[in-house]
Amino acid sequence: MASSFYSNSQHIDFDSVLTMDDQVMVSMFQALMASGLAGFLGCPAVIYEAALVDFFENASVREGVIISTVVGQLVEISEEWFTESFDLPVDGLGDLSEIPKDVIFDARSIVSLSGEPVSLSGRKNQMKIEFRILCDIMAKSISVKAGSFNAITVENFSMVTEVVCGVRMNWASILFSILKRMVTLGSKQAKGFAIQISLLLENIPNLELGESSEFPASKILT
Repeated sequence: MASSFYSNSQHIDFDSVLTMDDQVMVSMFQALMASGLAGFLGCPAVIYEAALVDFFENASVREGVIISTVVGQLVEISEEWFTESFDLPVDGLGDLSEIPKDVIFDARSIVSLSGEPVSLSGRKNQMKIEFRILCDIMAKSISVKAGSFNAITVENFSMVTEVVCGVRMNWASILFSILKRMVTLGSKQAKGFAIQISLLLENIPNLELGESSEFPASKILT
């Protein structure tokens, strides 16, 4: 079922969260916006369940472009179109592993609840609440992690570091690479980006997607 593609996902209503009466939390969301991810994480929340099932069942990557068949029509998603659709940054580091180690060390102290640098093999309860939420967003909506969300992973902490320390990342390349892994046969990458894929499909001329469904309100941060 298509719901499995967004069962762990979180989406953000930025207009809502920026009005919170909690400046610390608001500052975290402002930093998230400044990272260049607002268009991806806060785009209109529409879901086309049948089309999503079709898309993932038929998708593959050819010469760097994602090809699929949805309700019998050929669709192509290029990195350029993906980037433009969500206004993603193209300047900056192209891989999370390129973030300098000293910057990650600084972030380990900044997000810490106790003041001691958090362990990258530890659990989220070491972190201040706003950064636990940020870690969840990165795990569920960006890296599309499956399984437990209590543990800190090096990948997700690198994403948190990007926001906390203002590291410029080429999110266009990083996110499109994740999407390509989703449709690559044999990949262990969980399938996700349900809202974003639905929005892309909605903008393909003459593609009949059928009825849309509401993204669950419980999964939208407000």
